[in-house]
Amino acid sequence: ACSAFSQKSCEECLKNVSCLWCYTNNTCIDYPVRSILPPSALCSLSNARWGVCWINFEALIIAMAVVAGLILVSITVCCCYCCYCRRRSRSRLDEEEEQLARKREERRLQSLQRKHERKLKHDEIRKKYGLLQDSDNPYSRFENE
Repeated sequence: ACSAFSQKSCEECLKNVSCLWCYTNNTCIDYPVRSILPPSALCSLSNARWGVCWINFEALIIAMAVVAGLILVSITVCCCYCCYCRRRSRSRLDEEEEQLARKREERRLQSLQRKHERKLKHDEIRKKYGLLQDSDNPYSRFENE
């Protein structure tokens, strides 16, 4: 029972985590578990101590709220930043992939053009020396004699 530690010290009272120390009348009372915060009729928040004696309950609540807020804000910022970076990297990858496909197509077209030019040159040389086969009869024999 927490009331056994009344009129002693705050440290002795708070060794039991279910106890609340009130500095207004130096009493150790059971923490009201039905309500999250102890009612002001029981003890004002600025005079109540729970967990540690060196910080009042009001400051403890404010500190925990600030820490929780900072954690939530940092998690939100990290999530937004990661989503933005992913979207940006995805769009950058899509652009690079599109650019590579364009370059690949350009190289293929250039290769086909060079191949066609080589074929024309070879056909001119064959025509010059009479080696060009008749397009009407491609299976005719060469007459070299």
